[in-house]
Amino acid sequence: MGICEGRVCIVTGAGRGIGREHALMLAAHGASVVVNDIGGEVDGSGRSSGPAHDVVEEIVAAGGVASVNGDDISTWAGAQHLIEETVEQYGTLDVLINNAGILRDRMLANMTESEWDAVMAVHLKGTAGPTHFAAAYWRDKVKGGGVVDGRIINTSSPSGIYGNVGQTNYGAAKAGIAAFTVIAAKELARYGVTANAIAPAALTRMTENLGMGKADDMTKAMMSPRWIAPIVTWLASTESAEVTGRVFDVTGQALSVAEGWHRGPTQEHPTDDPTQLGEVVKRLVAEARPNANMFGYDEN
Repeated sequence: MGICEGRVCIVTGAGRGIGREHALMLAAHGASVVVNDIGGEVDGSGRSSGPAHDVVEEIVAAGGVASVNGDDISTWAGAQHLIEETVEQYGTLDVLINNAGILRDRMLANMTESEWDAVMAVHLKGTAGPTHFAAAYWRDKVKGGGVVDGRIINTSSPSGIYGNVGQTNYGAAKAGIAAFTVIAAKELARYGVTANAIAPAALTRMTENLGMGKADDMTKAMMSPRWIAPIVTWLASTESAEVTGRVFDVTGQALSVAEGWHRGPTQEHPTDDPTQLGEVVKRLVAEARPNANMFGYDEN
């Protein structure tokens, strides 16, 4: 028996890459998996049911339980139908993994409104919508006398928690997901639901144009998306009930807890005269820890 035996799990964007690995490992550990994917291109264009069906067939061939869902989670209606269909088909919902994503990378001065909106819709709204309807389902179940041991696992990114040039839209969405996760954890604890996020780095079709595709074979092996699935599978299990509100930085090389914003060097009772703030601000910045680079370490 696996650590997710009997759990019902939704994975959005599960047709390829990291989401596919989540679905396969969850099923291997006994979960029934809803493979949600619209089968679009990296930029979100197009649609195909093929990738989701391929993953389901692979799970079923290995003796697991899985089904396809083609709802567009960037819409409120699609998110609602995804949750309702899962509960109708399996009788319950235990785990929601928000993984779907697209890229519309562009330097800020050149970015279009549609490039900004598309990324926000899939990543941020596409996390908020399914979580909203799952949270409402769990809340009503508890209010009706039921017991919930629910899990929300969101997908942030090093681009969001550390920052990456050319990804203001993507990074802003992923930073929003990290904050969303922390707040959701506080709100949903009363219903027996935890909320955590991962900030993964892996070689997939979304990252091959960011330089990862030119890596040597050993690096490519360590950057395989298969290394991301174990922490997600554990977080989806009943073993993780005491862990909530955290963001995990994960690659094939390391697993870390990302430490969020903290108040740093402080000037008590600052002056109300802006002409006197120059030296104060310079001293505070000099004393503060530098921002992290894309690997999570101090830039300087």
